[in-house]
Amino acid sequence: MRILWIDPIVEDKPYVSALRAALDLARRPDTDLEIISLPAGPAPRHLRYHAYEALVVGEIVKTVYRLAADFDAFIIGCFYDLALREAREVSGKAIVTAPCEASIAIASQLGNTFSVLVGDSKAIPKMRENIRAYGFEHRLMSMRALNMKVLEFQSQAERALEAMLREGKKAVEEDRAEVIVLGCSAEVGFHRTLQDALGVPVIDSALAPFKYAEFLAETANRFGWHPSRRWGSEPPPEAEIHEWGLF
Repeated sequence: MRILWIDPIVEDKPYVSALRAALDLARRPDTDLEIISLPAGPAPRHLRYHAYEALVVGEIVKTVYRLAADFDAFIIGCFYDLALREAREVSGKAIVTAPCEASIAIASQLGNTFSVLVGDSKAIPKMRENIRAYGFEHRLMSMRALNMKVLEFQSQAERALEAMLREGKKAVEEDRAEVIVLGCSAEVGFHRTLQDALGVPVIDSALAPFKYAEFLAETANRFGWHPSRRWGSEPPPEAEIHEWGLF
């Protein structure tokens, strides 16, 4: 099984190193994992702003289209789930997952309610919209901001853990969340410590889409449950793609 993690920013070495270590421990023996980031140059180092998202959506779609035949599954490594629908449209038989959708789907199986710990309040409107679109808003108790930037979670790990413990406790005790979701894939590596302290499941939003991708890729390979290509899932015509030189 081959899975590609698409890190939709210019590589941040501390984050990618922590991500690789966590996913290598989590992966099945038969899973071949690759992680790619955007090339250095005029490209975003983070996706705090939606304008930055727009700059990389095309790169994600092109990558999935070009490599669709080479991988069983793709993961778009941002809790905004940017380009998820667009990438799925051109992924052929390959699965495409992303952190928010996968994390809350898993959280919904482990408790009646959940709260999300996000980097800062800037992210809340977009993430709440996504959760509403996925049909899980009625289970969402709160979205609590950690007041940290994406690139600080690994470089300032002690501060990050302190913030997660503080806001996670409030989410459980005050908001009555039964499950905590870490609302950024850069929060990788903290969930076990948080679970022990908070006494509830804590979903790591890097591990969740990865294991979700493994599961869905296995079911695709064993049972033929590949992405639908009818109606709303209809892909663009290959003739147009080639004629217009799109990808």
